[in-house]
Amino acid sequence: MTLTVAHRGSLFHLLADPRFKEDCVEFIEDGLLTVSEGVIESMGPADQLLHQLPAGTKVIQHNDAVLVPGFFDLHVHSPQLTTVAIYGEQLLGWLNTIIPEEEAYKDPEIASKRADIFIKEALRNGTTTMAVYGSWAKESVDALFKKADSLNMRFVAGKVMADRNMPAGISLTSPEQDYEDCSSLIDAWHGKGRLSYAVTPRFAISCTREDMNVASRLMGEHDDIYFQTHLSENPKEIEFTLELFPECKSYLDVYDSFGLLGRRSIFGHCIHLEDEDFKRVEETGSVLCPNPPSNFFLGSGLFKFENAKNHNVHVALGTDFGAGNTLSMLSSMENAYKMAQLQGYSLSPWEAFYYATLGGAKALSVDDRVGNFLPGKEADFVVLDKKATPLIEWRMEHARTPADVMFVLMMLGDDRMVRSTYLAGNAVHHRDE
Repeated sequence: MTLTVAHRGSLFHLLADPRFKEDCVEFIEDGLLTVSEGVIESMGPADQLLHQLPAGTKVIQHNDAVLVPGFFDLHVHSPQLTTVAIYGEQLLGWLNTIIPEEEAYKDPEIASKRADIFIKEALRNGTTTMAVYGSWAKESVDALFKKADSLNMRFVAGKVMADRNMPAGISLTSPEQDYEDCSSLIDAWHGKGRLSYAVTPRFAISCTREDMNVASRLMGEHDDIYFQTHLSENPKEIEFTLELFPECKSYLDVYDSFGLLGRRSIFGHCIHLEDEDFKRVEETGSVLCPNPPSNFFLGSGLFKFENAKNHNVHVALGTDFGAGNTLSMLSSMENAYKMAQLQGYSLSPWEAFYYATLGGAKALSVDDRVGNFLPGKEADFVVLDKKATPLIEWRMEHARTPADVMFVLMMLGDDRMVRSTYLAGNAVHHRDE
């Protein structure tokens, strides 16, 4: 007999991109979400659904809480656990300080222990899907996939490719080794459960043309893997990149010249793009992924949310932990709002939550499976506590509309707000236990 579990509380999700479609927000003050075998059976007002529940259905009451689809963090670095919140420099100098710490991940025991800590922290923050950069060592990615698979977590990851311009103390790989390691990881993990592989050049500065050709070859050999890298994060980074690839007209054009743009390509940061770049991103269906906590921490600049909207570009959101000093997507949404405000653009709570939920699913081309609460989708969701702190409780007493409620959640929320996290209907984090 199939067991149905019903979760009762306020429900919030999005049905489309609110930048382009009105009336795509659904907020039910007293709602019921029913789950069976990890899949959503129904969602709607509790007074309409309660009498339809099968006999013996377990009803879990989530008082003073809003249930939202699980968060997507589509740009994050797992090997930076020991270097998050290091004081000081902007991008290139900062990288020279933190990258040597990644050497430890060639030890499988260290890689396994830190993968466990990293994923537990993500779940504690309500993140249910991630696109992760491992270290150069394939052991780091093996450990991440093993842990994610044990939890039935939707997880994208790849080992960093870097055959030049790395700081002292880090082992350089070769194009041949990168191809061999990536192919081995793809064979072992891609398509297993809810796991997917991403070809992951650290950035163009760290890869010779031969290594970039390896990335292109891997993408050509596997039509359902992802590509992820960094793009236009820092002015000095851009200048150095164009010195290394003088035949290219822009940083984006470097990746384009190797055939690495497309709907399964996720570019982190993308702060200093020009109009021509936005047009090319739109043409290819590529995904831009700003990381506001990191962009503020390193002083990198402001992502142009309004330009992305005007060019109908796919946008997701990330934390870029550990240049980002948090794994909280609520914090990333908060900082995205502030980033947009500095440019005279008002980022609504609907737009912010879209980037972290359904927009993230669309970025990975899995919006038919996750991203909102439509029946038939996988039951990845988060329970957000409207009384997480005395200030939040007080402010919620004065919230008058769903938009006000969701805006307070994103502006005042952090890991303390995440009461529970569910993967395919199974609780994997309870704050109070």
